[in-house]
Amino acid sequence: MPTIHEVATLTSKGQITLPKSIRQALGADTGSKLAFELRGGEVIVTRADTGHEDPAIAAFLALLARDIEAGRNIRGLPEDLIRTMLEHTGHNVVLGDDFDEDVEI
Repeated sequence: MPTIHEVATLTSKGQITLPKSIRQALGADTGSKLAFELRGGEVIVTRADTGHEDPAIAAFLALLARDIEAGRNIRGLPEDLIRTMLEHTGHNVVLGDDFDEDVEI
């Protein structure tokens, strides 16, 4: 991630506006949750909401997971993809994590 230096002003209520360049770098938007960690004299800000909060996508993913767990062949998906998905069913996934191997798209 690039180094970005911004200055924000603390209000009388203890609030700041997170600068746009920082919001963009974090991928933070309205409703995003941020975590603050104090390390010595520095504050580290990270995104706290690693899960996807869109209810439509969550419902679709749950439906897809049930079909995969039931062993149903999802039309249009290659068998090797279905097999890989079954192997990873129930594993926690952090969408921001790097892959350990090459990925073909």
